[in-house]
This record gives sequence, structure tokens and C-alpha cells, in this order.
Amino acid sequence: MGDIPKVDLSIHHRPQGFSDRIAFGFTKALRFCADTFFAKRYGHRAIVLETVAAVPGMVGATINHLKCLRRMCDDRNWIRTLMEEAENERMHLMTFIKVAQPTVFERLVILGVQWVFYLAFFALYLVSAKTAHRVVGYFEEEAVISYTMYLKELDEGRSPNVAAPDIAKHYWKLRQEATLRDVVLVVRADEAHHRDVNHGFADELSGAADPDAVIAPYPDHADDIRMAA
Repeated sequence: MGDIPKVDLSIHHRPQGFSDRIAFGFTKALRFCADTFFAKRYGHRAIVLETVAAVPGMVGATINHLKCLRRMCDDRNWIRTLMEEAENERMHLMTFIKVAQPTVFERLVILGVQWVFYLAFFALYLVSAKTAHRVVGYFEEEAVISYTMYLKELDEGRSPNVAAPDIAKHYWKLRQEATLRDVVLVVRADEAHHRDVNHGFADELSGAADPDAVIAPYPDHADDIRMAA
């Protein structure tokens, strides 16, 4: 197992302009709903929210793929990056299903929220890809905060630090004796990477890309996803 990348918890993109404020406000509204509905049931929160988090990458990859076909141009590696992001978020979901089984009500919530969010995000990406990526960047900022709070719950004994699921051990190449805490650390590192990538995409689309911007390192993932699943 490689070293788990360190996460800079202080990173926050300050909203600049109307679209950034819309993206930030929308994210905070969803954060309020998640906090109200799940409270400190972080395992169940992760299951529901990861089903939503896996949508933007697939939507962005699809739309960019079609755009590049129409324009017969290069995608600058955006498609593969977004597809990998969607796959990574799905692996988060598959991992936390092993930790906390969703209730029937939560499964119904997932069905409704996924359809609404998919259609809404698809429309947003068509109207303003920059705002869509900024939304994801803010989503991931909140995800980093949530997983940091989850770590605190584990460290203070309010949530059981159970053994890491086998799927997580394979996917993140964790040691055999790895625990849930190790899983949360690598998931948080994933989210920090997605945070920086999507804010970077939004900056690039706005013409304000920073060539010296630092992107949070990605944990080492298994090459064979099928074995992990």
C-alpha cells in the first residue's frame, strides 16, 4: 500500500461572479438538506450522496464526447478524466454499501434524487459548463468536510472503526488489516482531487486558468476494477 495522500483542508474557491454564487448557494442548500436528513449517520449519507456524485462525471464526459465528435477536435483528456471520476465515485458507493446497508426509504430517495439531479445537471451543463464544473468543485469541497467529520466520529469512538471491506482493500491497494478509517482517508483524498480538477476546469472555461494551480494528489487505485467489484 502506498502512502495515503495528505489533503489540504483549507482550500476553498471564493465565488467570483454571478454563476459562482449560484453554484455556491445551490451547494449550500443541498448541504443543509443532507445535514437535516442524515444528521451524523455518515455511512448512510455517503451511500445516498455518492449516487449523486457519480452523475456529473458521466454527464460531462458524454457532452464533451459529443461536442468533440461534432467539431472533430481533441478533448484535451477531459473525457477520460471525467469518466474516471464517475467510476471512482461509483466505487465509493460500492464500498460504503458494505459498511452501511441503505434502508428501503433511502433506496427510494436515491431513485428520485438521481433522476431529478441527472436531468437538472445535464441541462445546466448544456447552458453553462463552467457553472456545472463549479458546482462539482463546491460539492467536493463539502465532501472533504463531511469525510473529515466522519474521521472525527471514528477517532472519538462514536462510530465503530470496523475492518475495511475487501472491495476497498483491492481498489485502493490497502493493507489486509486496513480499517474503515483508512478507507475514509483515501475516499477523502479522492474527493480533494476531484475538487481541484473541477475548479480547474471551471477556471479554464472562464479563461482564468492558473497554470501554477496545485491539484491534490490522487490515491493509487487498482487497474482491474472488475476484480474490485
